[in-house]
Amino acid sequence: MYEKTVQAITELVNDGTVPGVSYAFIDDRHVQTGLYGAEALVPSYEPLKPNQLYDLASLTKVVGTVNVILQLIATGKLALTDRVHDYLPAWQDTRVTVRHLLTHTSGITGYIPHRNKLSANELHEALLGMHVGENFEQKMVYSDINFIFLGWIAEVLLGKPIQTLITENVLQPLGMNDSTFQPADPMQCVPTELSPTRSLIRGVVHDPKAFVLKSHCGSAGLFSTLNDLIIFEKAMLGNSNLPITTGQKAELLNDQTPLHHQWRSFGWALLDAKLPTPHRCIWHSGYTGTCLVLDLQTHQGMVFLSNRVHPKAPNEAFLARRNAIINTYLSEKSSLVTIK
Repeated sequence: MYEKTVQAITELVNDGTVPGVSYAFIDDRHVQTGLYGAEALVPSYEPLKPNQLYDLASLTKVVGTVNVILQLIATGKLALTDRVHDYLPAWQDTRVTVRHLLTHTSGITGYIPHRNKLSANELHEALLGMHVGENFEQKMVYSDINFIFLGWIAEVLLGKPIQTLITENVLQPLGMNDSTFQPADPMQCVPTELSPTRSLIRGVVHDPKAFVLKSHCGSAGLFSTLNDLIIFEKAMLGNSNLPITTGQKAELLNDQTPLHHQWRSFGWALLDAKLPTPHRCIWHSGYTGTCLVLDLQTHQGMVFLSNRVHPKAPNEAFLARRNAIINTYLSEKSSLVTIK
């Protein structure tokens, strides 16, 4: 199955766009997996091994932070209309709410000089000193800062670092036992960039803000395996062992932006599937070359893991190819759907 999608994935490796890919297609209870290519090209070639840890980058947002926040909302400890200022008083703008952060419509903007050289405390203070620009509510502008703030709000409410909260409230209950924010063995990790300042990044988060903020970063930092992400997708596609309520899962398919036309849900981006009938799917990507697609209506999903920033970032040619693979997958999976 999925011959065209698999072919597109292998071509991505064969023409050198990415070193290698681990992938999975989930159709209800059936799972098809594969891996192809290398995990490292420098300092020497290493063939890709099964179930290695990948730096998920921004998939941390939807695997982890979104679910922690929605759990807080489900238990009444937090509301979508709550103001950020009420939990983070150093943030001066009183208009921005939890909904704005979850949908990337906060309009938060600004420039932080020498950001990557700051200490964690200095970066924390600088982020809270940013301002709201003209895009507030009017435009969806994707920004890590929204999910860093959400993580800090969860910390205020629950008294633990956001990465600890993700581990305790999402990863452990789902049985994602290989997933971690602190890999014990770098060689179990697929490397990312060969950086001029950090050398070969392996087993340590690639994202510069997450590298500085460490356990207090809800926008990036999670490492996970193909098998664990299959566990996550199967939980999301089913109705048991969900990390959120069934009602919240249904709400993920709605445009949750204030103006309801920005194609963004709670953390997840929305996209159209044409068959078996027109409906919405959710998806998200990570800068390092990772991607999740979920069709909650047909109980189908795709996990795509690569290290497209190895050995050199940003590799922008990858983006159009990834999008084409997603479209091929959406087209191909429709022929396998059985309406329940």
